[in-house]
Amino acid sequence: MFRSAGYLARSVSNLSIKSKPQILRCADNSSRVIPSSCRSTAASPEPRQEPAGKTLPNTKKEASASAQGESRSFAMNLFQGKIATEQVFPFPEVLDDEQKEILQMLVDPCAKFFEEQNDALKNDAMEKIDDTSMQGLREMGAFGLQVPQELGGLGLNNTQYARLVEIVGAHDLGVGITLGAHQSIGFKGILLFGSPEQKTKYLPPLASGEQMAAFCLTEPACGSDASAIRTRAVLSDDGKHYVLNGSKIWISNGGLAEVFTVFAQTPVTGPEGETKDKVTALIVERSHGGVSHGAPEKKMGIKASNTAEVYFEDVMVPVENVLGGVGGGFKVAMNILNNGRFGMGAALSGTMKYCIWKAVEHASTRMQFGSRIDSYGAIQEKIARMTMVQFVTESMAYMLSANMDQGSTDFQIEAAISKIYASEAAWFCADEGIQILGGMGYMRDCGMEKVMRDLRIFRIFEGTNDILRLFVALTGIQYAGKSLKELQKALKNPLANMGALTGAATKRAKRMVGLGSGLSLAQHAHPQLNDSAEKTAKAVEQFGATVESLLMKFNKNIIDEQFVLKRVADSAIDIYGMVAVLSRVSRSLEQNLPSAEHEKLICEVFCDEAAERIQQNLASANSRRVHKNFDTLTKISKNVVENGGAFQVHPLGY
Repeated sequence: MFRSAGYLARSVSNLSIKSKPQILRCADNSSRVIPSSCRSTAASPEPRQEPAGKTLPNTKKEASASAQGESRSFAMNLFQGKIATEQVFPFPEVLDDEQKEILQMLVDPCAKFFEEQNDALKNDAMEKIDDTSMQGLREMGAFGLQVPQELGGLGLNNTQYARLVEIVGAHDLGVGITLGAHQSIGFKGILLFGSPEQKTKYLPPLASGEQMAAFCLTEPACGSDASAIRTRAVLSDDGKHYVLNGSKIWISNGGLAEVFTVFAQTPVTGPEGETKDKVTALIVERSHGGVSHGAPEKKMGIKASNTAEVYFEDVMVPVENVLGGVGGGFKVAMNILNNGRFGMGAALSGTMKYCIWKAVEHASTRMQFGSRIDSYGAIQEKIARMTMVQFVTESMAYMLSANMDQGSTDFQIEAAISKIYASEAAWFCADEGIQILGGMGYMRDCGMEKVMRDLRIFRIFEGTNDILRLFVALTGIQYAGKSLKELQKALKNPLANMGALTGAATKRAKRMVGLGSGLSLAQHAHPQLNDSAEKTAKAVEQFGATVESLLMKFNKNIIDEQFVLKRVADSAIDIYGMVAVLSRVSRSLEQNLPSAEHEKLICEVFCDEAAERIQQNLASANSRRVHKNFDTLTKISKNVVENGGAFQVHPLGY
């Protein structure tokens, strides 16, 4: 009876992914290896004040699940081949009537400001935001969207914030970066980890826009290796200050900020008296003295935003300015980045809407060969696919923001997926939009060439998509590995764990004879979407089986199989997209929204094509033939690197 279960568990005895580092790309363009001892689930932003009698439904359940080593995250459970529907079905709605009214009051003035006052092309040409626009942003409260009202901000929740940054993303990504670097990461650490005294001191002037904030992590020698951070903060002899020395590069708002969240190595004494360096987060003021910055960097895009190197020379930082405790810097950084990443999906969904509008405006009026070009299949496919990826991005973004507002703290995979998908989908939309516009799209005055330049950075910062794919795969596989370890423990006392072992054995036996495990979304999806729901459930089951087989095949060495991990991550991204779309369209059909039938078409095509991609990626992850190709690609890369570039003999011989 226990043979199948035993086979699953035997290969887990040496699985030690838990002790392996997690690689994370940081918001200021650097990669970091996050040791598991420093990792934590991301904290939600400052909790919103709920009306009497209203609760955040997921908080207590998540706390209970966390205490049992379980997760309520859909993405986490996906890696175990399970469908956790609580956070994804029905499509989450979190705004009460008062919050909706407040948001509606903000949307129109925000859109009007960007349409009538802010000049994106002028900002781009000046390589700074026009002073009038900056003052207008201050007057709207744009610099403190999520700061509590009692501290001078608007006190918005994540969903309200997402809706407003979507408008910004549709009009000027340079402004979006300035605002995001300020509040999404710049002072986010104070919002999440600050003491009451720190919040009272720093948040009011930051929320008003009187002062700007920046997030300082990247250094010249610091890439994926976290230990390479060289900026140091040493306690002064009197114990009242940390003396900070070092420099940071590519810092958004670096030349504008008065307040910096800085990460530095600090000596930490352990329980047995040993001293070792650990990273600590510090609130640093320019007024402390010893803080300076270099000239603004010349960039491909987002030119209106300020990017500069920042220098710290014997800066006296008061000990009360430590954030998250001495040695707790990585926890602070991880939480800031996870909390900030969700806004990118919303902002870029706005950018994609702009690209679609420009493309449709041209295609519906441009005549070629006697017909409007929107009547030709080649153009129709482009417009349809642009629309589809925008819809998926938007669905992911607002599902994620709602989950956060409901109290979810275990959303790091979903946030990474949303960022990856949004940044790649936006690039696709801009590229296809320019192609539809033709030569006009290539001209500066059209506005699309600026969008394309601006968009290129989004696949790099707030976690490069390459690093984040590893993060998605390894974080999920680590969670899946825990369940297999539990199975191994159960084997040591089979009579006391009969239920767990029988279930595992039955599950594997069904797979061996080609039977499914019975996963279904039929009870959650609208009946008109049964085909898409069935494909999604099947994809989850295939995904779980593949992760399990990869764990058994590679054990702890899975961390080094990046060709495989990429395909695992791509499959997870597609499955999360399928679920987000399936849930949203189910709601639209149930509510009989005017766009419900249009959304249904999008859902059907996306789920069908995603299912096909998933099947191909999962097959590649386990295919000997494909793995041989992976080995060959490694050899090709090594040959080129060793020779300093392409070195094949030219066809002409010289």
